[in-house]
Amino acid sequence: MMDGLLDATLAICLPLLAWLVLRTEALSQAVVLFVAFGLFSALGWARLDAPDIALVEAAVGTGLTGALLMHTLSWTEEDSSDVRARARRRPWALLCTVALTALLGWAVLALPVDSQGLGPLIAARQEDSGVEHPVTAVLLNFRGYDTLLEIAVLLVAALGARAVNPRSERPDKEAMEDPLTGELFRMMTPALLLVAGYLVWVGDHGPGGAFQAGAILAGGGVVAILTARMGTPRMSSARVRWALLTGPLMFILVAVAPLVSGGRLLEYPPKHAGTLIFVVEAALTVSIAMVLLMFFPGTRPPRALPEEKP
Repeated sequence: MMDGLLDATLAICLPLLAWLVLRTEALSQAVVLFVAFGLFSALGWARLDAPDIALVEAAVGTGLTGALLMHTLSWTEEDSSDVRARARRRPWALLCTVALTALLGWAVLALPVDSQGLGPLIAARQEDSGVEHPVTAVLLNFRGYDTLLEIAVLLVAALGARAVNPRSERPDKEAMEDPLTGELFRMMTPALLLVAGYLVWVGDHGPGGAFQAGAILAGGGVVAILTARMGTPRMSSARVRWALLTGPLMFILVAVAPLVSGGRLLEYPPKHAGTLIFVVEAALTVSIAMVLLMFFPGTRPPRALPEEKP
């Protein structure tokens, strides 16, 4: 009974929140509604027995993205012409949303009714993967090529984000002396490290892994920036560069190592597959956390003053 009520609530609230995000004229309201939509989406994925996606949606889609959008609001100065322009685009946005929903619905309905998906194939090779959780087995063993390329894409995206806003502010000394935020950060840091470490460890046999752990660490980094505990990451810092490259370099090293002994790329030795995957996930956690932090814009750059007319 309660499960049915929860599913019905999610089925009603998700499209309603999506519609309100498109409909609202105030950007601040749209951001709040988007965060609420992300929370309901995380609950929806949890109800669909997809805890890995629910964790990522809650950490990245709701937490980090919400903080990023709220902080970006301080960069914007919206006037009436922007509101009118957005209102003109609203019908097209609604039309595209309906078309995308119809396309996704058609794709789902077109699937064979008796299809078992890839589950039986993964279960048959689960012992060879070195881990007990099928999602981790797919991401870091059976589909390691895709994951390696995804990490490279994330790295390039972070570099692009920092190229758009190369400013890196150092923390304000006066703000650093705030006892309230300082105590909050000291209390939060051990818990964040513990949760991130647990997510990396549990990825071997349950929902978790590098992306979730990295998102947790990045969330702590965003709090540290907002409370002036640290400045935005600077590309000129050797520690930042190594943090960005640790995961991809470790992944590449583990991937090409079998070639030396006559094996194939990403062919882990069966006896050491679990250990190698754990090492790769630990290194990727550091890189993913730094990549996500690189998207955070930091302080707002000074606006250029209008040129005076002669």
